Amino acid sequence: MKKIAAGLAVILLAVTIFQPSDGYAKKTSVADIDKQLKQLQKEVQEAKAQQEKAASQTQEAQHYKNKTNLNLKYVLQQVDQVKGKMTEISTKISDTEVSLNVTATELDKAEARVASREEVLGSRVRLMYTDGAVSYLDVLLSSTSFADFLDRADSLKMIVDQDQELLVQHKLDKQTVVEKKQELEGQYAQAKQLYTSLEQQRSLLKEKEAEKQELIAFYDKQIQEGDELSEEQNEKLVKLASERSALETQKDKIKAEEAARKAAAAKAEAARRAAAAAKKAAASKGSSSSSSSSSETAYAGGDGPFLLPVGSARISSPFGPRTHPITGERGKVHTGVDFAVGQGTNIHAADSGTVILAEWWSGYGYCVIIDHGGGVWTLYGHIRKGGIKVSNGDRVNRGDVIAESGSTGNSTGPHLHFEVRIDGKPVNPMPYL
Repeated sequence: MKKIAAGLAVILLAVTIFQPSDGYAKKTSVADIDKQLKQLQKEVQEAKAQQEKAASQTQEAQHYKNKTNLNLKYVLQQVDQVKGKMTEISTKISDTEVSLNVTATELDKAEARVASREEVLGSRVRLMYTDGAVSYLDVLLSSTSFADFLDRADSLKMIVDQDQELLVQHKLDKQTVVEKKQELEGQYAQAKQLYTSLEQQRSLLKEKEAEKQELIAFYDKQIQEGDELSEEQNEKLVKLASERSALETQKDKIKAEEAARKAAAAKAEAARRAAAAAKKAAASKGSSSSSSSSSETAYAGGDGPFLLPVGSARISSPFGPRTHPITGERGKVHTGVDFAVGQGTNIHAADSGTVILAEWWSGYGYCVIIDHGGGVWTLYGHIRKGGIKVSNGDRVNRGDVIAESGSTGNSTGPHLHFEVRIDGKPVNPMPYL
């Protein structure tokens, strides 16, 4: 019985020793992390697609806004032409008003003369009606002498001439009144047409101005919405990259723990291999230090903790506010430093770390981001197509060649856009170089 009890105790002890604990069974495995990384990669691709779509919409809206501005210049030219026409019409209106005043004055004078003559003629008619018609012959025959006859003949001639002239002038003035009234009517009609044309031109100006303002407001709104969406997607990409970095760190930690458990289980064999590995690691470390020192000597650029990624190079655009070289927008913060280098120049890792992004990233074009630990990243943008030399998850050493310079994304020519980010936010890289 004692032997059986002892045997059972040994079995129970073995089961207790070799059965995995609940805590260990619930731990995240490397496979789980790889699955999460794949899901993150899918989310990153979706976020980038949205960001590129937003950037495309912004670019299209900017294009149409520029086109609208060109149309605005054309509209302003039309405005100047219409204003000139309005000035011309206003001058014609002033001339017409002057002409109207002159015609009206002439009409008043003609009507006054007609009224005066009609009064004289009316008086004569009344006199003839009262005294009866007197024959010119009776007047002549009633002369007392030849001299009186001649005087009477001269007087009669003057009366006849005066009456005839009076009638002619009276007829002419009446015709003048009719003509001046017609002229006034024509001038009033012309003035009315001129005023109507002036109002039409003013309405056209208001319509063009309203159309211009509406278009500009519409495209400004689209650009603003596109920029907001781009910023939102940028923040999402930063967040996803941070999560991926954390998962990569966790994955490395799990692998290290697994390696430690395997090493502990191997015992004597592990001790022998550990000794050999330590000897090999020491030799490798010496070689790596020598190589790193050589790299630092070859690529060191300043007094900061990071290497200058492209050696000695001219700064074509510093960190901080600037006028955007493509959109022309003023005050936009340049989130990094641009180094003017030729196409295909080797880009070196500013320090050792893990690659958390090595692909196309919106306006940066082909881009590499390295996580150096402690929330510190470095970013290398506008890499030429096919110029990326590393992959997501790769470990790189200080000075390693990670890419070649180019001009992809929002770029006006070959250069390296270099950023330093702390907790995902860009800071001035110069103190770090």
